[in-house]
Amino acid sequence: MNELLHDAWLVMGKDLRVERRSKVGIAQVLPFAVLVLMLFAFALDPDRGVLERATPGLFWVAVLFSSVLTLQRSFAVEAEDGVIDALRLSGLAPAGIFLGKVAALTVQLLALEVVLALGVAVFYGATFHRIGLLVSVAVLTTLGIAGSGAVYGILSARLRSRDTLMPLLMLPLLAPVLISATRAFEVGLERQAGGGWAWAALLGAFALVYLAVGSVLFRPLLEDG
Repeated sequence: MNELLHDAWLVMGKDLRVERRSKVGIAQVLPFAVLVLMLFAFALDPDRGVLERATPGLFWVAVLFSSVLTLQRSFAVEAEDGVIDALRLSGLAPAGIFLGKVAALTVQLLALEVVLALGVAVFYGATFHRIGLLVSVAVLTTLGIAGSGAVYGILSARLRSRDTLMPLLMLPLLAPVLISATRAFEVGLERQAGGGWAWAALLGAFALVYLAVGSVLFRPLLEDG
């Protein structure tokens, strides 16, 4: 277990250093996500009631689109630079590589979600009430997105059609996660009364399933790459 966590820590550190040097998240993904929020705000601004009711769903749609962009860029660069081959030959545990990538993606997406939360507060007039619930839901949802994304990222990294294949694979799988996160956020923003922690528990179950399946599947996917 200690060796697995050590391998995961190394991979996470590597991915975060690459992102810090490339600044793709700041230069491309973040502006894209904010632009999505702004477009929704402009489109629905004449009817503020609809905009307020749709805020939880619009927030997670922006996160989901941005996460696909982040994953596509991350695995495409690694495939082109031979990093995937290097990881396969590194001697690191495949499950450790998977968990490290999930951790790095989770950190990046959570940072993005903080900015988007400020965006919905400014553009949509949202007020955050049940902070503990909202933070828990954000972490669990992000783990689910990162876990499934890491699997599909390594699966499609070497394919020419990866730019279209990854969204087609990920979005249907993550639909239950998106729905659950939206319902939980409705409670956290006091759009609905009660049931928020039940949705959070369901998100936790989704995250555990995606992480467990990903840890098992990552070895054959990495070796086949």
